[in-house]
Amino acid sequence: MSSKLCLCALCATVVVAASGCSTPFDSRDPYSRTMPPEIRYPSQSVYREHENHEPAPQADDEIANHPDEYIRYALFHSPEVEAAYQRWRAASERLPQVRSLPDPRLNFGFFLNEVETRVGPQQARVGLQQTFPWIGKLQAREDAAAKGALVAWYLYQEAQLRVAERVMIALHDLAYLDRATAITQESYELLVSFEEVVRARYRLGSGSHPELIRIQVEVGQLDDRVTQLQALRGSYVAAFNAVLNRQSGTAVPLVGKLPAWLVDDDSEKLAELARGSSPVLASLNQRIEQARMETGVARKDGYPDLTVGIDFIVTDEAAGPTIAESGDDPIMLSFGLNLPIWREKYDAGVRESIANRLSISHQRQAAGNTLSTQVHQAWFEHTDAARRALLYEESLIPKAKESLAASMVGFRNGDSEFLDLLDTQRTLLEFAITAQRARADSGKALALLNRLVGEPVQTHNQTINHKTDEVQP
Repeated sequence: MSSKLCLCALCATVVVAASGCSTPFDSRDPYSRTMPPEIRYPSQSVYREHENHEPAPQADDEIANHPDEYIRYALFHSPEVEAAYQRWRAASERLPQVRSLPDPRLNFGFFLNEVETRVGPQQARVGLQQTFPWIGKLQAREDAAAKGALVAWYLYQEAQLRVAERVMIALHDLAYLDRATAITQESYELLVSFEEVVRARYRLGSGSHPELIRIQVEVGQLDDRVTQLQALRGSYVAAFNAVLNRQSGTAVPLVGKLPAWLVDDDSEKLAELARGSSPVLASLNQRIEQARMETGVARKDGYPDLTVGIDFIVTDEAAGPTIAESGDDPIMLSFGLNLPIWREKYDAGVRESIANRLSISHQRQAAGNTLSTQVHQAWFEHTDAARRALLYEESLIPKAKESLAASMVGFRNGDSEFLDLLDTQRTLLEFAITAQRARADSGKALALLNRLVGEPVQTHNQTINHKTDEVQP
């Protein structure tokens, strides 16, 4: 008797274990539906160091002084990007959970008082039950979860774009500071040479004391300005290292002159591109689809689920050995349905999902309008800054250099005042620094455009064949 009961229990346990370990869903890739179709490839991996085994870029002495290399370094080391990536992984792992059947239920029951039957006393009951959700319910849940994972994927792409934008902004700020420091230092050295000339003329009696004092004041002011710019570099370097997720004191070499990229397309075309490729809008589109599928899930939740069960009743041998079917175990197949009769909660779930979808749809419309406005504004800031930089580099600065050269000749010949020479030199310095500021503003606006559009925009290089950031005539 006890051996028969143990055998039944063992068989039921094996059936439960087998049903839990072998399902038609086990061979499915949990990430196969959580990335857009255009970027799926056989490995189904993403651009992460631990998956494609590509070595991560190291410090500045191992990477070129180029924006793309700094962006690549930041993407490998940014905690913001890694957090977004792990959120996508977590969302992807929802799919196997929502598409699986509910756990089967194994029941054991023992008769405290044996039930005597013709074929023998009944001693125990072993039952196994499995619930099967309504047709399409699991698939609907999986589809909704897949859309939720796609939302996380596009937000992961947005995190990468934001980090790339921050790298470019910090790099252009640092490039501007380095160039402004060098230009101011050059102007300081030029003024020092002026001071020596004025001092020599003063000793010979051909110069005045006010001129000497004025040039010394100008030299002192520029010396203070150079010192301030040099001291400011520490905070700029700390901000740049923060974007790269490095120690704030990590040394950063002087940033060379960055390429002067200018967009090819107008603002309207870029806005149209952004509406089709922006990961922010793509994530909202997927949220709308997810809400639509959740409406279907809410409707299917109001349909009954089928429960199938099988019960074995353990029966001992009958008292009379001649009784037919003595000791046979009855087997009962059962079916059950839950009754979703409280319709208000199911109807409310449907209304909730519909309202949520409508809310996200309006949010998507508002985000599209905001994105279009931002693209137009960024395009204007980029092109206007590039225009101003080109104006200074090709027109104003060369003219200021000519004016400075003429003032120097006139000052040496005694045909012009010393104050005119100082004003001309100061104007050239401000023009040179303004041109560098405009170049930095243009590059930062271009970085913003790349993030808003969702992909690198088409550009061409504004090549300048002559040096325009020097203050020497």
